[in-house]
Order: sequence, then C-alpha cells, then structure tokens
Amino acid sequence: MQLILISGLSGSGKSVALRLLEDNGYYCVDNLPATMLTDVVALYSEQGYQHVAISVDTRSAPTLAALPEVMASLKAMRVDVRLIYLEATTEVLVQRFSETRRRHPLSGNGLTVEECIRLEREMLEHIHELGHRIDTSHLSANALRAWVKVLVDADADCLTLVFESFGFKHGLPLDADFVFDVRCLPNPYYEVALRPLTGQDEAICRFFEGEASVAQMLADIRQFLQNWLPRFRQDNRSYVTVAIGCTGGQHRSVYLAEQLAKAFAGEQVLLRHRQLPAKK
Repeated sequence: MQLILISGLSGSGKSVALRLLEDNGYYCVDNLPATMLTDVVALYSEQGYQHVAISVDTRSAPTLAALPEVMASLKAMRVDVRLIYLEATTEVLVQRFSETRRRHPLSGNGLTVEECIRLEREMLEHIHELGHRIDTSHLSANALRAWVKVLVDADADCLTLVFESFGFKHGLPLDADFVFDVRCLPNPYYEVALRPLTGQDEAICRFFEGEASVAQMLADIRQFLQNWLPRFRQDNRSYVTVAIGCTGGQHRSVYLAEQLAKAFAGEQVLLRHRQLPAKK
C-alpha cells in the first residue's frame, strides 16, 4: 500500500492536495487521529485498497505526539508511507482566512487568527521534519496540485533532490534546505528584448552561456551538492530542497535551477519554478 499523509497549517492548501489525490484514485480520509492510523491502514489493506491518503493535523491535536512512532510502525509493516507538510507565511494565511471568512480551527479560546497560526506552528513543530515541506505562500491551487502529483509519483526509496527557483522580492521559501542567492549575476531583465522571456527560453540560455560568472556559480553549487548529498543519504533523508533565488524569479534563478536539474539527471530530481505559471 502507498499511504500519503497530508499535514500542515490550516489554510495552507491541505484540502486542495487531498482532493487532487482523490481525483487520482486515492481513497481519502480527512482529519483522522494519528493513533488510529495503524488500525485503519490494516483495515483498508484487507479490503484491497492500494492507494490511500489521510490528513492528520491539529484538529486531532491530542494524538499528534504519536505520529512519528506510528509512521515508523507503518514503515516496519512495509507500508510506503510519505508525509507532505504544507505551510505558508503568517501574512498569507491571515489574508486567506480574511478572504474566505472561515474560522481558524483553534479560534475557540478567543485568540486572534494570527495567534492561532502561531500556536498551530508550535503544535506541528515536531511533524514538518518527518516529510516533504511545500511552502504554498505564492502558489496557485493549480501549481500546488501539479507539485503534489509529481511528488507522490516519485520513488520513495530514492533521495529526491528538489531544485526550486524563486524571487527574493516575493520572500524566502519556507521549504528550502539550502538557499543560493544568484542576484550578483548579470541580469537579462535590462535588455528590453529579453525582459518578457524566462530562464527556460533559448535566448536567455544563450545570454547566460556567454557569462563566465554564471558558469562559475553553477559549478560551485554543483560541487557543494556533490560533496554533501552522500551525508544526507547516510542520514536517511528522503528529500533535499535547493532553492535558487534572483530578484524576480524569472531569469537567473530559473536558468540555474534548470541547469542544475540537468547536471543531477542521475539522481531523482524534481524541478519547480515558484514564480512561473504552472504548466497545464
């Protein structure tokens, strides 16, 4: 059985992720106490379900402490269990609750939305390291669905190396393990003909291929990762997210993320461009 656990902050897109999995043939359960996971998985396994997705979050707060031990037990039972943790900045979450006019699940004690978010982060602090984090602060629902689908299709037995481009003017990604700042490199934005293009376009690639500083930055990041990836494997890490940032997340960061993905083609690689529209 493949079991996908969805967790994270309220308002970060857990319902979007769960509906995507349901549309892709997963049997989905929303808000199950962590202590019930083993019994429920055994029941569904007996009934022949091969793909199951379950959300586990602060709505069942008293059972959250048991989640790490339960996940270890499921893996010992040879269940392919993976956790996807969704989060977003406090400012974005406050705006989403304001727009939807929904109550935060922890708002029953007279707390403001911002106080509820802070409390929820503390309650989930021990969980986000158990799986793969996705910062949905600047993601459309369509982009989140695409990212989740690619993630669940990846081989769980291999370390997944995620290259993610972003723009610093939109804020640092919360889900990054490493952040490389490439704003010091030549910027094609200042050439009018190149401005509307992205780092995926041939003209931008030609622009960067003639720059020695770009080649040096690419070589340095590549060498750093080659040196340290073996240690992450030894630490039994399932995911390593490498964020490459430029000013707007359109040219330099996109180009370097694309080139790094090609350089590590022998690894299990996922490529994301935070500021570009999701491909349909």
